[in-house]
Amino acid sequence: MSNLRRLYEEHEQSPWLDNLQRGYLTSGHLRTLIENGVRGLTSNPTIFQKAIQGSADYDDQFTQLITSGLTAREAYWELVLSDIHGALDEFSSLYETSQGIDGYVSVEVDPSLARNGAATLSAARLLHERINRPNVMIKIPATVEGIPAIKQMIAEGRNVNVTLIFSLSRYQDVMDAYIEGLEHRASLGEPLHNVASVASFFISRVDNEVDKHLSATGNEGAMALCGTAAVNQARLAYAAFQKTFSGARWDALVAHGARVQRPLWASTSTKNPSYPDTMYVDQLIGPSTVNTIPDATLAAFVDRGTVERTIDVSLQVARKQWAELAMNSIDVDAIADRLENEGVASFIASFEELIGVLESKAEGL
Repeated sequence: MSNLRRLYEEHEQSPWLDNLQRGYLTSGHLRTLIENGVRGLTSNPTIFQKAIQGSADYDDQFTQLITSGLTAREAYWELVLSDIHGALDEFSSLYETSQGIDGYVSVEVDPSLARNGAATLSAARLLHERINRPNVMIKIPATVEGIPAIKQMIAEGRNVNVTLIFSLSRYQDVMDAYIEGLEHRASLGEPLHNVASVASFFISRVDNEVDKHLSATGNEGAMALCGTAAVNQARLAYAAFQKTFSGARWDALVAHGARVQRPLWASTSTKNPSYPDTMYVDQLIGPSTVNTIPDATLAAFVDRGTVERTIDVSLQVARKQWAELAMNSIDVDAIADRLENEGVASFIASFEELIGVLESKAEGL
């Protein structure tokens, strides 16, 4: 059995692919990955920027769209949704056989709306209705402004992938929004069994930023903490997940068919070449979780990953080392805010750069 299949069969963790491009659909590559154990897929504006700018696979469709009278921005969404629909088709069988546990494909709202909650909600609804497939998840950033939109989408029975989570406090806000959304939905007598959500906790970027601050101290004790922050925070997040989705309040929702909002480990490629390339998969394995994995990391894990439950090992060590960051003047909340701002800005930049390229291409047609 492949490592990917073992993740789910032995540890109830779902490996998803963190990539999508037209060639994966036309070549049958995505279908092969699903056969080998991939159970879902995530996308974002940067992924689509690389896919559309990086190949000629979209040229014919783009030309047809522009000549039919669409703007470059409208054409962008048609290109993206063609890929999303293709991926949804590939995963539809898994969605059915898993009874809605997996088989999801995520697509993100316009990232420029991340600081406007009302606009995010409107765009998310429109995107969900436009795609109109049961196994789509609409990605909404976990900004302060986005939290009410997440709650409302869940209350309306729409699947949500909450993205760009960098802190334990914001993660708690996200879980609370999910539960409150379900409670509102239940109060209206609406079904809960068909509502799914994941909370995407970003991993490697945390180590990148924290390690820089630790290294700058020149303190030997601080340096010893390098490479610990991201995994420790994820393990503390998992403990918060277990606590939140238990007890009388949660049990009342389970009685109505509710499913947990699974934590999803995102940004799991290793940015520091001195760290093992499967580090953020090997060390975050556990039940009721998802790991969305980029291609190179996926291949590395299939080749030499370690499949064993690790998400809740050494929790006391995780708490101790996490506390030691503050003792070394590492402000994890400030770092989380910076990473969130940078993440939003990065997605906006990718989105706008691609729109600019498409507009220039359209002018030449």
